[in-house]
Amino acid sequence: MEQNVFYETYGFLEDDLDQLLEEKKYQELRGKINTLNEADIADYMQRLPDEQMLLVFRMLHKDLAADAFACLPVEEQQVLIDDFTDVELGDVLEDLHVDDVVDMLEELPAGVVRRVLKNTRPEQRSLINQFLQYPENSAGSIMTPETLAVNRTMTVDDSFNYIRANGEDCEMFYVLYVIDEVRHLEGVVTVKDLLMHPYEALIGDIMETKVVKCTTTDDQEDVAELLNRYDFLSLPVVDHENRLVGMVTVDDAVDVMTEETTEDIEKMAAIIPTEHSYFRTSIWDTWKSRTPWLLFLMISATFTSIIINTYESALAAWVALTGFIPMLMDTSGNAGSQSTVTVIRALSLGDIQFSQIFKVIWKEMRVAFACGLTLAVVNFFKIYLVDGMLFHNPQITFQIDLVVCVTLFFTVLFAQFVGCILPMLADRIHLDPAVMASPLITTIVDASSLLIYFQVASRLLGL
Repeated sequence: MEQNVFYETYGFLEDDLDQLLEEKKYQELRGKINTLNEADIADYMQRLPDEQMLLVFRMLHKDLAADAFACLPVEEQQVLIDDFTDVELGDVLEDLHVDDVVDMLEELPAGVVRRVLKNTRPEQRSLINQFLQYPENSAGSIMTPETLAVNRTMTVDDSFNYIRANGEDCEMFYVLYVIDEVRHLEGVVTVKDLLMHPYEALIGDIMETKVVKCTTTDDQEDVAELLNRYDFLSLPVVDHENRLVGMVTVDDAVDVMTEETTEDIEKMAAIIPTEHSYFRTSIWDTWKSRTPWLLFLMISATFTSIIINTYESALAAWVALTGFIPMLMDTSGNAGSQSTVTVIRALSLGDIQFSQIFKVIWKEMRVAFACGLTLAVVNFFKIYLVDGMLFHNPQITFQIDLVVCVTLFFTVLFAQFVGCILPMLADRIHLDPAVMASPLITTIVDASSLLIYFQVASRLLGL
């Protein structure tokens, strides 16, 4: 309830902020904007023209400015950086977490990157360069190095004193990692564990030694899945010698899952993924992301016309067959898409693996049998009653009705078979299963449904 009240208050203040800014009542504006959450400040700032955005940013308290800056899209960050003095830029960079700086640098132009690095402290610059060397989309590239690490010989009281002395600049201080003299990860202990034990208890006696961890080179999507599976707030990141180098927090995992979901949606819609928001993506970039798939699907769809031309004489003899082609192609495409999306989702959640492919096929085939039979029966009576009797179409005969419904049954079976097997094969050869989604599956199934249609017609109508 408290959260709802907060956002209603922000929505109410938004009009006030605009009015104060327009009337140049900067003192009142400063007072109100500094009461907001940094995410809401960032939302408000990115609606403003560039010069007003800088003006509002300079009204923020120092401890709030860096947090609001980190919440801004990289395009707005670049606008501010271009207008910052070197002193302002250095102050902001000093208060930013290293992982936020790295995320920003990966998307900024080279000239801006050089200026940013020039205004960082040597120690911070060294750490940033280290992060930039990690593989893209790896745990190392999204982790934060600011962790709280204690020794097993420390007491609970020592740990509390350590948190008070070092926790202010740490992104997550609820979890403490236990390391030895050379930073090898030995265990984990939470603040709750500390609170539940006496001050004189040793960390080595209360720590959890079975630690779920990841390495710097692990894929970021796998790391996000681990955080989701175990409901952790953070996950330790170690190098290949088991030395603690950082941690991935739950907010990083949410960002990763959002990016991956957006990317999958774009691939499933036959669009090459883009890294920018809708309005920040130029028409040229949008054209480049859409045209390759459209060209591929257009060319592949010509197989459909080849099949129709091959059976032109059969269609001329049984004209009524032509009218059912769109329905058969659409239904089979929809059935294949349903199976594909279900399997892709299960793969992304780790519910199924390639070793279970035959189990998946067996399940999908039973579902396809039930769906195909239902559709065929309903369609049989629909064609017979509506097309034949209600509209008195003399071309709709029992044989035509039977051909269409038998074809419908088999095309649904085939479509769901293809729809479940292709994403699993793609995952097996380390391709993103999303590329096997609706558009590609539909193209394959369209051509196949026509072949099935004309083969069934040839058998039942003696073409």
